[in-house]
Amino acid sequence: MSVIDFASRKGRKKYSVVSLFAGAGGLDLGFENKGFEVVWANDIDKDACATHRNWSKAEVVQGDIGKIDFKNIPSADVITGGFPCQGFSLAGPRKLDDKRNSLYKHFVKLVEEKQPYLFVAENVKGILTLGEGSILEAIIEDFSDKGIGYKVFPSLVNASDYGVPQDRWRVIMLGIRKDLNKEEYSFPKPSGKKVTLKQAIKNLPEPKALDICQGAYSSRYMSRNRKRDWDQVSYTIPAMSKQVALHPSSPDMVKLGEDLWEFGKTGITRRFSWQEAAALQTFPQDMMFEGNLTSKYKQIGNAVPVKLAEVVAMDAKRIIDEHLSQIIISKVGN
Repeated sequence: MSVIDFASRKGRKKYSVVSLFAGAGGLDLGFENKGFEVVWANDIDKDACATHRNWSKAEVVQGDIGKIDFKNIPSADVITGGFPCQGFSLAGPRKLDDKRNSLYKHFVKLVEEKQPYLFVAENVKGILTLGEGSILEAIIEDFSDKGIGYKVFPSLVNASDYGVPQDRWRVIMLGIRKDLNKEEYSFPKPSGKKVTLKQAIKNLPEPKALDICQGAYSSRYMSRNRKRDWDQVSYTIPAMSKQVALHPSSPDMVKLGEDLWEFGKTGITRRFSWQEAAALQTFPQDMMFEGNLTSKYKQIGNAVPVKLAEVVAMDAKRIIDEHLSQIIISKVGN
C-alpha cells in the first residue's frame, strides 16, 4: 500500500480528541472543523460547558478535573488543553506558587495514562519568562523523555498571522510521543494575509445595548489606547468584559500623559459587543453562548481562536497520518 493509498483510506476515519480545560470549545471547534472528533471534554465553568454542548456531540463533563476519575475518560488520538493561565500572565501578578499553575499536572497525568499520539497545550506569552523560564522548563521536563515520553515543541505565535483579526500572542506546545520519532518540529509559517476589523465585523448587525458591557472605565483601562481602526486588526480580546477594547467606530482616544488617555469628544464611544468579540475570536456568527453578559465575554476571551486552532489541527493530522503510513509501509516491506 502506498502512502497515498493509506492517506486516502485514513481520510474516512476521524481521529479522536479528549479536551481538558475546554471552555466554550474554541480549540475543539478548530479540530472538529479539520476532521477530528471531540469525544470527551471537561471544564469547571457551568456556562462554558453548556455552550460547548450547543455545538458539539462530545460528552461534556462539568467539574474540577482533580476530582474526576480518569478511568471514566476515554483514550484518544490527541489530548488538548488550554490549562488555566492566570498565574502565568504578564498582565497580572506572576506567582511561582500560584495554585492555578499546578493544574497542568492533571493534564500531564492524563497524557501519561492515555498515551495519545500527540497533545496540544495552549498558554499565554508570559509562561516563557515566568521564573526566568524555569516554569516552562519544568513543564517540558514533566512531559519529556525523562518524564512520560514526549518530545515537546513550544512555539510563540501571533494569531493575527493565521487569519485571526486580532493581535494575540500565545504559546502553543505540541507534544509528540517519542515513538513517532520526531526530533524537530516547526510551527506552520504565517499565512501572509491579515484579516482586518472591517473584514471581520463591518457587516455584523448593530448590537443591542444589553449585548455590550456598559461598566465603568477604570484607571487601568484609561492607561493606554484601546481603539484600533477599521483597516487594522483588533487588540487582544480579554476575558474581563470591562477590559474589552473599543469598537472602531468610536472616536480616537487622546493621550494626556504617561499612562493616561481620554476618550475623543466627537462620536459615540463603546466597547465591542460580545457578538463582535466572538467574531474576532473567529467563532461562527451563529454560535450560541450561554450565561449572562459577563460570562459570555469570559468564555469568548478565554478561548483559543478557532482559525488558529484549525492550523494546529491540520499539522496534528499530518503528523499522525505520516506516522501511521510509515507503520503500513514497514509492515508491507516485511
